[in-house]
Amino acid sequence: MKAKIKQEGKQGYRDGYRQGYHLGLCEAVRQLNPGTAGAQRPLRLMYVPQGFDAIDAGVSEALAGLVTELIVCPPHAMLETAARESPEAVLVMNGLHVFPDDHLEQIAEIRRRGISTAIWFVDDPYFTEDTAVLCRHYDHVFTHELGCLDFYRSLGADSVHYLPLCVNPGMFNPRRIGPAYCYDIVFIGNAFFNRTELFDRLTPILLRHRTFIAGGFWERLKKFDMLSPLIHKGFIPPEETANYYSGAKLVINIHRPWESGQDNRNSYRIPAKSINPRTYEISACGAMQITDVREDLTEHYRPGYDLETFSSPRELESKIEYYLKHEKERRTFALRALRTTLRNHTFAARLPKLLDVIDEARARH
Repeated sequence: MKAKIKQEGKQGYRDGYRQGYHLGLCEAVRQLNPGTAGAQRPLRLMYVPQGFDAIDAGVSEALAGLVTELIVCPPHAMLETAARESPEAVLVMNGLHVFPDDHLEQIAEIRRRGISTAIWFVDDPYFTEDTAVLCRHYDHVFTHELGCLDFYRSLGADSVHYLPLCVNPGMFNPRRIGPAYCYDIVFIGNAFFNRTELFDRLTPILLRHRTFIAGGFWERLKKFDMLSPLIHKGFIPPEETANYYSGAKLVINIHRPWESGQDNRNSYRIPAKSINPRTYEISACGAMQITDVREDLTEHYRPGYDLETFSSPRELESKIEYYLKHEKERRTFALRALRTTLRNHTFAARLPKLLDVIDEARARH
């Protein structure tokens, strides 16, 4: 018993040393790459959040430094707030899920008042049945999904722009965490069919290592009974998600399938080409990521340099086993991805492009 306690103490010391060493390197990367916000522009902007803090907080914080006056209001009070505050432009996040039935009526009246309107779709292409209607009612449409650009233009939207997702480094960042968050393999997300098929096949390796899976609908797994001890059911807040990413040796990223079905409203069958927010969030936490591939991945990260990729269960299993045994290589990937993210993929770096579009259109009118 004493020998076991002594061994566990040594392991705890080694783990603590490794975590501290890695955090020190991450902090050095953060100090060398503080990010540069664009110049503050004279604009009175109203922002309407979607109710998902991982994105809304990052947008609000970035905009507060990019415009001279920012007004944030809930979806149900868009028109009331615009009438009272008289913004020059309104930015709506997504326009889905939490928005009221009279959403489009409110937007129409806001436009009649001469206020420029923009919407940023960040759930594309999974709700095209809804966004196909919404896109026609805004002056400017932004989408993170390459596959939706021509789709929205074909529906009559005049000003359509590609604006990739990004991350709030104030929320997703390397941090010191306790043993409860330390795992070999982490995946956080809902159990879409491509994910359950993959994890059913990976059951032996997931059981062989310290694995943490979280999200909804994991009862869909064929091997749920075997994997259930590894699964935390339900939503995990962004702050907790960042803790698990920070404590992971490897984080797996599996993109959501785009086909229409029980989980999607994509009857237009627009293929997904763009990476998800998880790609940026994992990287911002200083964790090594192994991801499946989307078409625009190489526009943002360098496979084999910032992160690793897989195209089959066998390749993923092989890379998991390899990198769990090679700590130095894991750390190198993680630090490169952190640097790339801080330099290029924060809301402060991304949103000036959106504001440029609004400014240029307002200048023409």
